[in-house]
Amino acid sequence: MKTPPFRADHVGSLLRPKELTEARAKFRDGDISAAELRAVEDEAIKGAVKFQEDLGLKGVTDGEFRRRYFHVDFLVQLDGVIEEGGMAKKFQNAKGELDFAPPAMKVNDKVRHSKPIELENFKFLKSVASQTPKVTIPSPTMLHFRGGRNAVDKDAYPDMDEFYADVAKAYQQEIEALAEAGCTYLQLDDTNLAYLCDPQQRAAAKERGEDPDELPRMYARWINESIKTRPDNMRVAIHLCRGNFKSSWAAEGGYEPVAEVLFNELDVDGYFLEYDDDRSGDFRPLRFVPKDKTVVLGLVSSKLGELESKDDIKRRINEAKEFMPLDQMALSPQCGFSSTEHGNDIMVEQQADKLRFIIDVVNDVWGDF
Repeated sequence: MKTPPFRADHVGSLLRPKELTEARAKFRDGDISAAELRAVEDEAIKGAVKFQEDLGLKGVTDGEFRRRYFHVDFLVQLDGVIEEGGMAKKFQNAKGELDFAPPAMKVNDKVRHSKPIELENFKFLKSVASQTPKVTIPSPTMLHFRGGRNAVDKDAYPDMDEFYADVAKAYQQEIEALAEAGCTYLQLDDTNLAYLCDPQQRAAAKERGEDPDELPRMYARWINESIKTRPDNMRVAIHLCRGNFKSSWAAEGGYEPVAEVLFNELDVDGYFLEYDDDRSGDFRPLRFVPKDKTVVLGLVSSKLGELESKDDIKRRINEAKEFMPLDQMALSPQCGFSSTEHGNDIMVEQQADKLRFIIDVVNDVWGDF
């Protein structure tokens, strides 16, 4: 694959180095300035890029080293969006349950894009990368699903269609700024289309007054409107996630409830899909994938340090091949290694082993990638 997503790829976030974690704590305590923190981030990102390129990856990210959470830091830079409290949720992991309250996003005024958000971050990444730099941003749906109508101020938006239009326009402006700077690989991180595969999450959506069968179609239209002005040379992928906090997850369920819409009504080039264990269901939904799209199979866990068996991964690729062509598939971890600054319960060396393992499997299955 000469264009993204690449045959061996990764979702984006990487474990934060100790010096970055310490600098961020000092910044929160007022001991260093924003400029001093950014200098530490710059050095950490240089190291992350070298790490990825030395492994042989063709698409590289900044590891999301400038963020606390994969979505919050971006969304609150839109006018009219604030972080307000948290939404308590029991996450699941291999050991049991974990209580976590992800930050809640609220819209308290008109949503506007008054300044570029990721532009300077992308310019820096591009300046230190020899391979294709990838920008990861949250899907616009992250401003809706968890709170629904109640998360959007009725005085600011008595009509929700105006809200959707304003958010889409803000995303268009952000993407246009990135495109002008040379961005050719963009990823939208979306938990909500995956949450709509979970019976409990679907029931909760109904309680909020939403139709879980209609939401995927509405979200597809919304995302399409948000990315419609991208140039022809920009490839857009979407990552579907069921929650990723300290090696824990929030939702379960196969892709069948959203598959037809996901693959045929969503105007993206590629899909990063979690397929690391039984909670993601089987491969039958891949029968809906059209011939011009790539599915990156997230068969390798970013949550567990133990390295998978090559034979097991190859077997699962063969199972997926029953429903879509092998040449439209790629391989990655099922999620990022650190969707929040806390990181998953995995060692830095194991993170490297996982990415190296993915490249090895790709070379075995598809040839020299």
